[in-house]
Amino acid sequence: MADLKYDADAAPEVGEIGELPDPPAGSPSEAVGGPDDDPDSGTDLLARAHRLLAAHPVADGYSGLPWALRRLPWFDLELGESAVDTDVPRMREGHVGALFWALHLPEALDGDRAVGATLEQLDLVKTVVRAHPEGLRLADAPGPITDARHSGRVAVLPGPAGAAALGDSLGILRSLHGLGLRALTLSGVSWASESGLTRFGEEVLREMNRLGVLADLSGASADTVRRACAVSKAPVLCARSAARALRPHPANVPDELLAELSAVRGLCMVPLTAEQTGPSVRDVADHLDHVRAVAGPECVGLSGTYDAGAAHPQDLSDASCYPHLVAELLRRGWPEAEIALLTWGNVQRVLREADFTAREAQRRREPSTMKIAELDG
Repeated sequence: MADLKYDADAAPEVGEIGELPDPPAGSPSEAVGGPDDDPDSGTDLLARAHRLLAAHPVADGYSGLPWALRRLPWFDLELGESAVDTDVPRMREGHVGALFWALHLPEALDGDRAVGATLEQLDLVKTVVRAHPEGLRLADAPGPITDARHSGRVAVLPGPAGAAALGDSLGILRSLHGLGLRALTLSGVSWASESGLTRFGEEVLREMNRLGVLADLSGASADTVRRACAVSKAPVLCARSAARALRPHPANVPDELLAELSAVRGLCMVPLTAEQTGPSVRDVADHLDHVRAVAGPECVGLSGTYDAGAAHPQDLSDASCYPHLVAELLRRGWPEAEIALLTWGNVQRVLREADFTAREAQRRREPSTMKIAELDG
């Protein structure tokens, strides 16, 4: 249990898709009927979804839980917490194996206030995880994420944070990384604006590559996305972006930028929000279909965006609902191998490539000491 005034299933290793393990006794998969049942019935598809997710759980790209927990005087995520959309029982029911906990700040903070508030958020994440050792475990790389899975915990990755959290300092970036930061959103600052990345912005991105901090381009300008794709040696991601061709939300990505993401083996993580994708499970699946068609099955992921103040589509109201979405994809004929990439494999691949890029960069490049005034004037 956790008494924090200001605080915000074990699964087998991924194997061959054709060799999915039998569901555990008492799991929802046992709802399957007899041999005469229609294999395309809703009950059978939901059972298949639970079975598939038991082997290939969801790596969720965005959760607003840290900030949501700040308003609660007391909570217990392991027992269950009705005041939020995400707790350990619901994540286990939804087969969530890893989760990015966003450090974005609702207020328009900048400068020292943004730095301080982000440090408080990072401290909060660590405090919450320590208070729930049976359900949660901090992780920042593919190996620890897999270890958390095998021990029956949900892996928690801190980030993305807002770019304002750096205070225009590469030293602060390194300090935040040392405290566990895994992703940074490149928007809302002078060096990553509607005009794209400045020279200092490019230096920030190179230092992120050296550290292994992922670049999140959700909500970034088209020029920033293009320049980040050109400069970054590691895959970039859009942590909560759907297809603008289907819904003209400013955070959604147009087809030409989806193609650029594909070219650099980046990742578009489709959010489960009514505003960005639509009011139904089928609307979300439409966006997943579109991103897969334009960028390819290796460039699409999922972002629950729970506890971030957004309304969610019907049947996707909280972190337990991922099997309903997977059942809809199975109904549409998605191969199980591509669903395994969508839920787990693509995020693991991006993290592995970012770690490899960081190790290579650290052999060739010393920590940057450049200042914004030296590069941008």
